[in-house]
Amino acid sequence: MTDSQQDMQKQEACATAPDGDAPKKVNVALRVYGVLMMLMGILDMVVFLFTGALLGLALYFSTMSPELAGMFNVLLAEALGDQTALAMALVALSAVLALVGAVFSIRVGYALLRSRRRKVAARVRVLIVVSVLALIDAVMISGVSASLAPSVIELAILVALSVRIDPTLAAERKDARRAEQLENEQDAAAGMEGRDRTGKGYLRLNFFNLFWEFVVCCVLGLILEIIWHMTVVDPGVYEDRAGLLYGPFSPIYGFGAVLVTLALNRLYNKNPAIIFCVSAVVGGAFEAFVSLFMQYGFGATAWDYSDYTIFGMPDPVAVLAGGRTSTMFLVIWGILGLVWVKAFLPMLLRVVNLIPWRLRYWVTTACALLMLVNGTMTLMSLDCWFERVSGAVPQTPAGQFFATHYGDDWMAARFESMTIEPQNSTRLDNALREATSVEAVDGELEEDASVTDAATTATEATATAETAAA
Repeated sequence: MTDSQQDMQKQEACATAPDGDAPKKVNVALRVYGVLMMLMGILDMVVFLFTGALLGLALYFSTMSPELAGMFNVLLAEALGDQTALAMALVALSAVLALVGAVFSIRVGYALLRSRRRKVAARVRVLIVVSVLALIDAVMISGVSASLAPSVIELAILVALSVRIDPTLAAERKDARRAEQLENEQDAAAGMEGRDRTGKGYLRLNFFNLFWEFVVCCVLGLILEIIWHMTVVDPGVYEDRAGLLYGPFSPIYGFGAVLVTLALNRLYNKNPAIIFCVSAVVGGAFEAFVSLFMQYGFGATAWDYSDYTIFGMPDPVAVLAGGRTSTMFLVIWGILGLVWVKAFLPMLLRVVNLIPWRLRYWVTTACALLMLVNGTMTLMSLDCWFERVSGAVPQTPAGQFFATHYGDDWMAARFESMTIEPQNSTRLDNALREATSVEAVDGELEEDASVTDAATTATEATATAETAAA
């Protein structure tokens, strides 16, 4: 049999493979993981249905009796705190995400058992998005705690699985990397390194380009915000506007730049008005989302545009967004996006691509890990700051560590524009803590009252005895 005939047989085997997948089977370890995913998904669905049935019965019986309805409302208020409606919405969102995650876990597990690698890859990507949203929602409900560790580990496994499950074989991946390196060298020689070779977009959307765009914009955004504060908000007064625990970084501008780039990558050569509008909408929506996340997760407020006006009238955007963004900052986001795409992005590509190819992946990986540690430490320090402001005494080693090295004064000096107000959060642990503290105070008052009554009774008895003796 000739080589050409063998190649034709391989192509026919690939064509007749399930879902067009490569004939290579999934290994035993991944199949076992698939079984576990199916079992966990089924268990999560059972828990979801059982919990939903209990809540349905509770609501049904509460409608039958006004007394039960009152008790139910009191329990909800004690469990969810002042932000009852918002907390209930977050809890409901968490339940929906759990149900969607359970369904896709079952589907991923089934596809792994059947070695349908392409379907596994597609479903895992959806599951990654659901897992990220569930993590964000969990932080807004209960903050940063050790209970998030299993979800983070599962997310890391899913990311690794999405990379390795691709039906392309290892040798083909190696050849693809060599071809990509050759293309990059050709692009560098032609002055087109980092550009999208298909011509559909401006930037090649890979991790390398987007990560360094994020880092550069974190620094540039911080510089611009400090200058804005010193010249417009409070002339001549310097204020540290950093958003991470270490380094001159403001991540809202880094993430905002990445989102704007993703949105505009295929619109870079369109009318400037379109680029301006897309940048304004994406940047303003992201700014409002970050404000919501910080408030609900940590009771933190770093900016508030509620008092902004336009020609003496309340700013309608600020009113609709609850002060989380404004018309002026929508315009600023639009201008920044337009200038970024038209002027600074080409310069950034030339500067970032000065990193030698032999060092590129190692340097990017090391810097990404450092940035990930920085972000994790920042969230943990904010969570411990929230706990201390709420009146909780640090009990865990992590809480004691942050209380010692990153106390209230240190955090207030680092995040000068930020204030922590626990009552504005939707944290369940904060609501329970407040309820517990109220009960403790009531218990102390009752104990003090009983002691006072006993002392009064003893004094009256003594006085009666002295009178009788006289």
